[in-house]
Amino acid sequence: MQQHDVVGIGNAIVDIIGRCDDGFLARHDRSKGSMQLVDAAEVAALYAAMGPGVEISGGSVANTMVGVASLGGRAAFIGKTAADQFGQIFRHDIRAAGVTFETPPAGVGSEPTGRSLILVTPDGQRTMNTFLGVSPQLSEAEIDATLISAARIVYLEGYLFDRPEAKAAFRTAARVAVGAGRQVALSLSDSFCVDRHRGAFLAFIRSSVDILIANEAEITALYQVGSFEAALAAARADTKLAALTRSEKGSVILSGASTPISIPAAPVPAVVDTTGAGDLYAAGLLYGISRGLDLGAAGRLGSLAAAHIITQIGARPGVSLAELARAAGLLG
Repeated sequence: MQQHDVVGIGNAIVDIIGRCDDGFLARHDRSKGSMQLVDAAEVAALYAAMGPGVEISGGSVANTMVGVASLGGRAAFIGKTAADQFGQIFRHDIRAAGVTFETPPAGVGSEPTGRSLILVTPDGQRTMNTFLGVSPQLSEAEIDATLISAARIVYLEGYLFDRPEAKAAFRTAARVAVGAGRQVALSLSDSFCVDRHRGAFLAFIRSSVDILIANEAEITALYQVGSFEAALAAARADTKLAALTRSEKGSVILSGASTPISIPAAPVPAVVDTTGAGDLYAAGLLYGISRGLDLGAAGRLGSLAAAHIITQIGARPGVSLAELARAAGLLG
């Protein structure tokens, strides 16, 4: 029996979001707008140097699941935390947002819960400095086959491809989903992540993925081409359905031999923080698909959710996305 619209599998990360200027990034050798993996010493040094921050449960796919819940969907998340303070913050926060989260914490002596220091510059760009901690140690043991079988879509986070046991967990989750007649969705997560795992991503996309979600930088990196148009052609040949985002240029949805669907970006009065824009686009898209909306309507839901999230600090919706969607005529 189907119980959830979307189950997400990804890194369980506590986001610590703070403001800084471009000079701070330069002094600490940060590449603006990127996601860089850091070790325990680096995250401690940056945490000590940065200004006040807001702590909230995060991680790309976890953010998407909160967005699905805000739209009125039934969302669940599978991710690994430790039995520590940050793990407690993550568990309480994501459940309070309406997402089912039952993955038990790692045992005594594990690495700590992951965290990401998100530095937001005045232009709204976010630079993520992520200490993964125990989160990428997710393995097949944490894959809840019953939960996945009872969801319309299982959504996988590309960031997890950095460890063999996480790749194995993905393949197990995909196999369970396919066996239950469910759809498998994948986020490419980051262009640096794509560069590390291009071959594995392509093989997995071609064999197991029903819905691919990527931004322009990620999809051009995947196919090592110099234009978005060339990447579109390559993705069209490789995927059943792909949603490719282009920031203020909106998004393009590909579905087999059908004419690509262009989705305009929803209007934004002012960009405050781009953290979570792609995550919330995915929330609207996947919720719409899970509820049987046509692809154009699902894409517009994604654009609406993304536009809302960049008008505030952080990747947690400040208002009900369902109410925003109803006001915009996108939901009944």
